[in-house]
Parts: sequence; C-alpha cells; structure tokens
Amino acid sequence: MTTRTHHDMRHDIDVEEEKHVLPVAGGYALGAMRIAFGLYFLWAFVDKLFGLGYATPSERAWLNGGSPTTGYLSGVEGPLAGFYNGLAGSTFIDWLFMLGLLGIGLTLVTGMGARVGALAGALMYLFMYGASLPTVTNPFLDDHLTGAIVMIVIATVPAAWDYLGLGKFWAHIAPSWLR
Repeated sequence: MTTRTHHDMRHDIDVEEEKHVLPVAGGYALGAMRIAFGLYFLWAFVDKLFGLGYATPSERAWLNGGSPTTGYLSGVEGPLAGFYNGLAGSTFIDWLFMLGLLGIGLTLVTGMGARVGALAGALMYLFMYGASLPTVTNPFLDDHLTGAIVMIVIATVPAAWDYLGLGKFWAHIAPSWLR
C-alpha cells in the first residue's frame, strides 16, 4: 500500500478542476470565434449594401443599383472562370449572396441557428475558394479553406453556439435540424 502525500492529493484536485474549467474556457473561446466570424459576414453585407467605401465604393452599393457579385465574379480567372463569370451580375445570385451574408452573420453573432448558418458559411467559403483558384501564395490552402474549416468546427461543436449567445435558448424552441 502506498502513502499519498498532500502534494499528490492536491495534484488530483488540480486535475479535477481542469476537467471542469478547460471545457468552459474552450466554450467561451469557440463562442468568441463564432461571433468574430459572424461579424465578418455582417460587415460584408453592410458594406455591399450601403457602399461604405471599404471593399465597395458608394457608387457600386446594392442600394444604388450596383451588383454585389459582379466585381468579384466577373474577375475570376482559372479553371472555373466560365462558371463564375456566368453567375456575375445575376439578380438571383445577388439576392442569394446578400441574404446568405446576412443570414450567416446573424446566426453566428446570435448563436441561434448557428449550425445551419455555419454550414452555409462553409459552403460560401468553398465557393469563394473555387473562384480564387489557382491560389497564388499556397497551392493547397488559403484563407477560404481555413474559413470553411472554422465554419465546420462551429457547426459540429455544440459549445460553439452554447456560449456567448442565445444558442441554448434557441435549442429549446427550435427543431433539431434548425440548430
């Protein structure tokens, strides 16, 4: 029989505390990451809607008759250029894109419907990755793919929508497929 010292017992308590503290800290970190990415999507929506002069000049604002997809999609080069150039300026694609930015942004910022919003965000990132081929700085990975991976983490880890938002509330009132 071994004798346990006070230090050994204190170590056991530290390990037990870590089991409870680390998941909570991770949940807050995932919640903060979810909100940050949501703000990226909301900013893109607001800038394209009003033409605030950052990525979109005021004369190309959606509210001023500009197309939020024309500038990006008409300049696509590479193996998928024909596909993306054909989508540029389509009223349907403009609406789909803008509603996507708004919906993804709102679900990620609030945590309500974050799984669905994050999956839609991953899809949008993958489309943007396809439009950016071939990548210039890295032949395998770029910020669109890493953004898609982050969206998949948010969609698959419940702590990502349970912390720093209304995700827990939403989980009680929404059907499971809409979480």
